Amino acid sequence: MGSETQSQLHVVDFTDEAMKPGTDAWLSACILVRTALEDNGCFLARYHGIGKDLCDSVVSAMGDLFSLPVETKAQKTSDKPFHSYLGQVSWLPLYESLGIDNPLTLQGCQKFTHIMGLQGNHRFCESVNEYAKLLGELDHMAKRMVFESYGVDMEGRECMIESSDYLLRCMKYRTAETDENDLGLQSHTDLTIVSIVHQLNNLNGLEIKLKDGEWIGVDASSSLFVVMAGDALNVWSNGRIRPCEHRVIMNATKTRYSMGLFSFSGEILQIPDELVSEEHPLRYKSIFDHYEYLRYHEKENNKDSYSRIEAYCGISSLS
Repeated sequence: MGSETQSQLHVVDFTDEAMKPGTDAWLSACILVRTALEDNGCFLARYHGIGKDLCDSVVSAMGDLFSLPVETKAQKTSDKPFHSYLGQVSWLPLYESLGIDNPLTLQGCQKFTHIMGLQGNHRFCESVNEYAKLLGELDHMAKRMVFESYGVDMEGRECMIESSDYLLRCMKYRTAETDENDLGLQSHTDLTIVSIVHQLNNLNGLEIKLKDGEWIGVDASSSLFVVMAGDALNVWSNGRIRPCEHRVIMNATKTRYSMGLFSFSGEILQIPDELVSEEHPLRYKSIFDHYEYLRYHEKENNKDSYSRIEAYCGISSLS
């Protein structure tokens, strides 16, 4: 089990009012973000955009959501792979989650609440949408920092951000019973470009695997968000950025809620020319279809991130 420390993870303070694009503070933060993602596939973002009242409202909304019957929660909410209900898995009995597709728009949240039969619960829809939009702002800033740190041109940066699709995944972990172990979620990397994870009701459980193989826990805080690189960012960066391996150990004494904003590429992803050189030769096919990759994983169910990326688009797999 990982130690409850995060001293080995880089922290980027987005509450610093001096950190504006073009400033020394911004440029320093860009370098820190790049270093963190290349080292361990993640960094901790200190971000005060989401206050306690909104967090409390979202926790209350999640209580309403997960109290629905399983047959209601298990309804299909999106045609995209891995975007609907996950739960009732025998080897992960503590975990269940629901995905809200297109959560940065009120229409996306309204569609989800209608499917769940919560259309009369206006506070649910408004709170979740406000929360998702604020996480979306953090996602945009983090991506801009990555692009700028690598010297990717402005057109490439804006194209990636504007074409991003989002999924807001609401996650619940119940307490373990006497005959159950404390595994909340198995070790894995995400299929995303970027994932932003928030331990919503201040209960620890999220653990990160460092590049040296050590597992460390991330202390829960309402103002602390874990920004993780997914498989697609590993491909986009031509292998420079590590996909973040993480898991959840459920040792809390009450229900734990977590939220994740997951970004996907709505258009064909291309490895920038700036990231290919003699020192860093092309490792993957230069064109990456993100949703096709999700469908590939859904079919093959390869658990190891590097082997599934290599099998799907690695240059060596083409020979």
